[in-house]
Amino acid sequence: MKYLQTGNFFGQTNRTISFEGITLTDTEYTHDYVDWHYHENAYFTFILEGQVIEGNKKEKLHCPAGTLLFHCWQDPHYNIKPRGYTRGFHVEIERSWFERFSLKELQGSFRIDHPDIKLIFHRLLSESLINDKEQELSVFSNLVQVLSSMLNLIQEDSGKNPFWVRKARELIHETVLTNMTLSDLATELNIHPVHLCRQFPKYFKCNFGEYVRRLKVEKALTLLHNPEFPLTEIAIDCGFSDQSHFIRCFKEITNDTPLQYRKTIFGRRSQLKAPHR
Repeated sequence: MKYLQTGNFFGQTNRTISFEGITLTDTEYTHDYVDWHYHENAYFTFILEGQVIEGNKKEKLHCPAGTLLFHCWQDPHYNIKPRGYTRGFHVEIERSWFERFSLKELQGSFRIDHPDIKLIFHRLLSESLINDKEQELSVFSNLVQVLSSMLNLIQEDSGKNPFWVRKARELIHETVLTNMTLSDLATELNIHPVHLCRQFPKYFKCNFGEYVRRLKVEKALTLLHNPEFPLTEIAIDCGFSDQSHFIRCFKEITNDTPLQYRKTIFGRRSQLKAPHR
């Protein structure tokens, strides 16, 4: 079975940055199929453009742009790349981090769907593109936030949460663009709306409306990586009432306007080799 060392991925890596125990790579996926393999380090894969299919010992995942995956170093997997251009951003974590930050609960391979974690990862990506003296500290801080949030979720999902929490998360993610109301969700869960309203912030760390807005903004962040996608269309596709509503919510959550975020991503592309379309 193929064993990949630090900074190596199947494809064309256009950018590599290394800090203390962290390696970031930006890679074009060029292989239609990659057989079973594993990596020297635990790492995150963030699909920026295109799509990939990944299989591991437990499941087979379809991963479009915006998918965030975690892989522990001992977990083998394989990849299939459908036709078209696909690009991924990887963050590798050396084993010393697992001891330093008590990460022993992070095992196997799995997809991360929580909007707060994905929003932090977008910030981490942006910071990795800003080549200044604060870059290392910013990347480090954002990665610590990601790991801390993941550990909190694992602890919350260890059986201590009420039965409805996981089901509520699944329903909201499935219907985020259909304008599901709190009453609709309560009906689906067979819970009184008042009880759900009171309990929701306890388990989601925000109210229902804020959670839905974060999901919509997180989807918009992914679409902004396509420079040919107009902001007006992104606003509509992500379920915002109009572009001004989109801009207001986006800035409230990310501290940037959509245009500022897009300029950060594409304004730093001179660091990368231009993708082959």
